[in-house]
Amino acid sequence: MIAQPPPASKRWITKPLPDSSEQRSAIEVLTNSLGVSPFLAALLVQRGVQTYEEARTFFRPEINHLHNPFEMKDMDKAITRLQMAMLPERQEKILVYGDYDVDGTTSVALVYGFLKSYHSAIDYYIPDRYKEGYGISKQGIQWAAENGFTLIIALDCGIKSIDRVAEAKALGVDFIICDHHRPGDEIPDAAAVLDPKRDDCQYPYKELSGCGVGFKLLQAFCLHKGIDLNELYPSLDLVAVSIASDIVPLTGENRVLAYYGLKHLNASPRTGLKALIKIAGFSRELDITNLVFGLGPRINAAGRIQHAKAAVQLLLAESEGDADEFAMAINKHNNSRREFDSTMTEQALDMIRGNESLLQAKSTVLFDATWHKGVIGIVASRCIEHFHRPTIILTQSNDKAAGSARSVPGFDVYEAIEECADLLEQFGGHTFAAGMTMSVDNIDAFRKKFEEVVASRIKEEHLTPLIDIDLPLDFNEISDKLYRIVRQMGPFGPHNLQPTFMTEDVYLVSEPIVMKEKHLKINVRQGDPVSSRSGQTRSGQTFTAIGFGMAHMADLLRSGKPFAICYQVDQNHFNGNVSLQLMLKDIKA
Repeated sequence: MIAQPPPASKRWITKPLPDSSEQRSAIEVLTNSLGVSPFLAALLVQRGVQTYEEARTFFRPEINHLHNPFEMKDMDKAITRLQMAMLPERQEKILVYGDYDVDGTTSVALVYGFLKSYHSAIDYYIPDRYKEGYGISKQGIQWAAENGFTLIIALDCGIKSIDRVAEAKALGVDFIICDHHRPGDEIPDAAAVLDPKRDDCQYPYKELSGCGVGFKLLQAFCLHKGIDLNELYPSLDLVAVSIASDIVPLTGENRVLAYYGLKHLNASPRTGLKALIKIAGFSRELDITNLVFGLGPRINAAGRIQHAKAAVQLLLAESEGDADEFAMAINKHNNSRREFDSTMTEQALDMIRGNESLLQAKSTVLFDATWHKGVIGIVASRCIEHFHRPTIILTQSNDKAAGSARSVPGFDVYEAIEECADLLEQFGGHTFAAGMTMSVDNIDAFRKKFEEVVASRIKEEHLTPLIDIDLPLDFNEISDKLYRIVRQMGPFGPHNLQPTFMTEDVYLVSEPIVMKEKHLKINVRQGDPVSSRSGQTRSGQTFTAIGFGMAHMADLLRSGKPFAICYQVDQNHFNGNVSLQLMLKDIKA
């Protein structure tokens, strides 16, 4: 039995305090103009908010902050080609084609669901994850040509489909590509290629989701046709789900789209999402976290276990009966996905624990021909929770090895995979997540080369879990007002994370409680407690703190010595009572 290394302690990185003369002046301005504490003003300045106007924009994004869609490269060409297809004398058949993940299925539901009101000769197509694979498929193009479609709107895919687009053109099928992945050296010869990450695209915001790019196409369509944009905005519920699930930055235009998308989701969600919200058990106002962990996985499960077309059918459902039926089926798929996820994760972790070279490596590349392709990305993320390093999980699919990669903060896994392109048949993705296909015979060579690339580039600090701390916080600063204002800084997500605070000199007030043998519940107070035997009482605020997966800390805290915590301030709802509680990220005793 190979000895396992002890789990690495997490790195606490506290952001610099706003301390320049300009920042101190901004803190004073915000304190006076907003009527908030200097602490909250400092938190805003730390996020780049320095004036009253910037604060108003930050707290209350406005729909008119969206950029002009025609600033995107090829948008004029896309609208011209779309309009041509819709001409009464042409009435071309349009196929809306999207990837099988959440971003792709929400994109298809958005674009098809909106355009069908203006053009009857329209249908949609989702490739089969297992038979066709990622991106534009030969089967999809063949099906479109055989069924008389002459225009395909590709969503969340297509930017690297040079050959497929050429094949389609030879068959008389044009493409409008709406993608957000990094382009290769060549851009497909399509009627229009919308991708803000194109080097020659001057669009001011680069981090849209695939569904976000589809939304910009529809926004341009409405502006060109003189359609009231208020007809389009209710569809922002789909855009919000895509933004959350695809883990794109919650900054700039994405923040506006997510803000209004959440408003629609919470006020009047479409029938399909309403059914999904009900089956997920959400009863309070939804936030980005609920979408990431509650709705997204269920939508994804349709394509992971069977076919993603079921997800689009749910998102387009008009009757509550149909929506409930689709939601129940998708929820069953999600339960099956969880079972696959759990079993495969244990198998993967056992493979690492039982191999000295894998334990010592800077990366993880694992292959098992029997693993379910639909959950390999989830398993890669689970492995990173235990062994914090770039991870690729491979399985066999159609006589090839198909893989899903996940990375750690600070390391670009896409670039590392690109260095191994000579061993791959296909790859694509982002900084922190990517997919690939290779010959099974190339797995060992790929594992070796990928490890070499990662080992030469990754820094030691990237191999240790990181916790970004916004500011130190004294317990006497924690109040309902602080919680309310912090909540208004959302939607939270990458590049606009929920604030994490750090407090030192913390003591237990009572015996720690271990819940379900995994989780920790403690009552804490800041400052040296006075022994109850002296007859004196404690002073200061006491808070309940919850630490998921921190049961192992209970014995250490019983020493009675002070410790430090990093945490987020949250609300606990129980039996109609609402109180503040601390959600622990880590403890240092």
